[in-house]
Amino acid sequence: MPIPSPVPEHSYLGAYQSSGAFTDCYTLTVQGTITLSELVEAFYTTPLFKVERWLLAKALGFPSTDDQARQLARNEAGHFSAWEVEQRSDSEILLRVGQTRSWLSVASPTTAPASTMLYFGSAVVPKRADGKFGLAFHALGGFHRLYSKLLLASASKRIAKVKR
Repeated sequence: MPIPSPVPEHSYLGAYQSSGAFTDCYTLTVQGTITLSELVEAFYTTPLFKVERWLLAKALGFPSTDDQARQLARNEAGHFSAWEVEQRSDSEILLRVGQTRSWLSVASPTTAPASTMLYFGSAVVPKRADGKFGLAFHALGGFHRLYSKLLLASASKRIAKVKR
């Protein structure tokens, strides 16, 4: 199961942490070499994330397909459903929608060279001038933490299934 981890200081997500936004980060180490493209495709095409995609399509009018997720993964698209790509490199991608940012990254840990560290994190930029968040933000915190872990675990399982 993914674990909470510090936001890497020099990452795209780290810039939001430095600015005072809420940030979180979860990691999971898997065997083998995993590319960012593989992580992005797996993450956005898991059955769990497809529930979120369905909700975004029905409630907010942002439909998406697995093919569009693959285009995002291959860097052939600058948006996916409600998200726009804010920044991207070979090892990380940061997407934005409104006040929210979603971040995925891969890295090779020095302690386990035959493996890949998968990262998933979020940032929420406060609307209020005082930098505080409202009641709804705090009320959903527990759900968000659990959902984030489940999403990264689900992506990891999907990658393992595809790589077999």
